[in-house]
Amino acid sequence: MIFSQVLAWFADPAHWRGPDGVGTRIVEHLYYTAVAVLIASAIAVPVGLLVGHTARGGVVLVGSANAMRALPTLGLLTFLFLLLRSQAAATLVALVVLAVPPVLAGSYAGVRSVESGVVDAARGMGMTSAQRLWQVELPGAVGLLLGGVRSAVLQVVATTTVAAYVGLGGLGRLLLDGLNSADYPQMAAGALVIAVLALLLDLLLAGVARLVVPKGCRLSRQSDLGRMAAAQPRLIGG
Repeated sequence: MIFSQVLAWFADPAHWRGPDGVGTRIVEHLYYTAVAVLIASAIAVPVGLLVGHTARGGVVLVGSANAMRALPTLGLLTFLFLLLRSQAAATLVALVVLAVPPVLAGSYAGVRSVESGVVDAARGMGMTSAQRLWQVELPGAVGLLLGGVRSAVLQVVATTTVAAYVGLGGLGRLLLDGLNSADYPQMAAGALVIAVLALLLDLLLAGVARLVVPKGCRLSRQSDLGRMAAAQPRLIGG
């Protein structure tokens, strides 16, 4: 019965038009996601590449990343909203904190996954440290780096619903408004749209990775996650 109600909800043109329509909410949701992931990448990619290249500061890196993973996003958002008194700033900071750890792990693991023999050969050719990083290690790290960004995007898309908690838009409004009015078909529809959006973004990023990463450097999704996880214990010895 709920399935037919959800279909009827989607079939109603009124739910797609105006500032509260599904289309507008999707655009808002994508905007919050894109801004958060871009800022997180601007922070985490240079740090991950530097630590992976130098093999120094791993203890601080893994400790910071694990601490950020442990923070409850909704609790952090509430605290930031009370502190900053700004809906947009609180939401953005909370989402950036969520997105940084996977990008950081992907960047670090990507650099460390480059064969040491290749790096030694580059050193023997007289390449400087910066040249080895940009010309040798970074191209080999692209696959895992994009895997980290891909994981961050999926986590942020799923969590951006908390923006509605502090009065912003996004697809979370469908869930929160539906809960407040006991409109369960709307809640189910909102959850379904978020799931489909996450799936489409994952497929899009997978396609981008296939275009950007050389065929010989491509890894499966399971291999990506496994190598990113395996890199973290090695950080402790860095």
